[in-house]
Amino acid sequence: MGEFIIKMPDVGEGVAEAELVELHVRPGDPVREDMVIAAVMTDKATVEIPSPVDGTVIWLAGSIGDRIAVKAPLVRIETAEGAGEAQPVRISQAPTAEVVKPEIARPVPAAPVSAAPAAAAPPVEKPLAAPSVRLFARESGVDLRQVQGSGPAGRILREDVEQFLVQGAAPALVKGGSVKKTATEEIKLTGLRRRIAEKMVLSTSRIPHITYVEEIDMTALEELRATMNGDRREGHPKLTVLPFLMRALVKAIAEQPEVNATFDDDAGIITRYSAVHIGIATQTQAGLTVPVVRHAEARGIWDCAAEMARLADAARSGTATRDELSGSTITISSLGALGGIVSTPVINHPEVAIIGVNKIATRPVWDGTQFVPRKMMNLSSSFDHRIIDGWDAATFVQRIRTLIETPALIFIEG
Repeated sequence: MGEFIIKMPDVGEGVAEAELVELHVRPGDPVREDMVIAAVMTDKATVEIPSPVDGTVIWLAGSIGDRIAVKAPLVRIETAEGAGEAQPVRISQAPTAEVVKPEIARPVPAAPVSAAPAAAAPPVEKPLAAPSVRLFARESGVDLRQVQGSGPAGRILREDVEQFLVQGAAPALVKGGSVKKTATEEIKLTGLRRRIAEKMVLSTSRIPHITYVEEIDMTALEELRATMNGDRREGHPKLTVLPFLMRALVKAIAEQPEVNATFDDDAGIITRYSAVHIGIATQTQAGLTVPVVRHAEARGIWDCAAEMARLADAARSGTATRDELSGSTITISSLGALGGIVSTPVINHPEVAIIGVNKIATRPVWDGTQFVPRKMMNLSSSFDHRIIDGWDAATFVQRIRTLIETPALIFIEG
């Protein structure tokens, strides 16, 4: 008998460790060549790890949520004597959930084991499911191997996972038909959710936020938006408020470039950018991600809308690349119809500003002689108070207000 050691792959960019976010095997389970046995995550990129050999798992380095050093042993597989040696494969910067083969150690004699697994044990198959379904299952704490798929060829659908979550013994009824509940649940913070938590702690602990709220009359822009949507060409996405806000940001940043910047507080260096790369906070099944519309300064309204729609789809389906989820210089945060009246958005570290969009509501507004119905919206925007003074923050937001309230200015060059 021999032994193969699968090591934690080197995902590049100086990463020293990665988080184990999926495990499809346990000690004693048989594996086949190219069967996915685990997945690791770092910086929102997930890498699946296949087995390069047939054999039996005899040891695992940890459990889901553990962080393991790059090139440290991850899985030990007992193989038949004389099994060939797998070659290391270099991992490139790749989209989320790309299947790669990690570095494999040279085979060594296996240590005796007290009890060998039954030879008749069936091979463990990788559950057939879309990346978004797998993310949903992982965040819900569901082992897809226990879920019966109802899709084509047994594919597991989101509905199958939801049905699995609600299955179980019916709780006992007490007098009056009410249900007495005593269960508790502990959920380990793993994967993207843990990345989000770490990012929020970093931002709020290191950046002194100042939030400035300004009311904006959206009536003229909403009329223009309705007209443009009614006349839009085939293939053009439906315009929301955000593409107009993106173009207004570009114009306002041209006058106040200090807002389009990042701050390395360890080195004490502010980096201002001539390019405007706008992060769009996007809610997905796994949590909040920030895909980036690059070079908004070189895009028109329709181009901004199309690129934003493309990136949102990629983020929600789990196919967005590392480059599409990084490199923003300023961020927009919007909860759409749930935007509330006021919010206090958290800056996307290491940026120095974030623009928060609240919901549009029709309210009576005094025009000097009478109250008239107007469509109003608040912008709740936060700034790094070490870099942006309150006066400058207010000036920036009020410039955006002027552009939005007189939308023709958005289209005038110079």
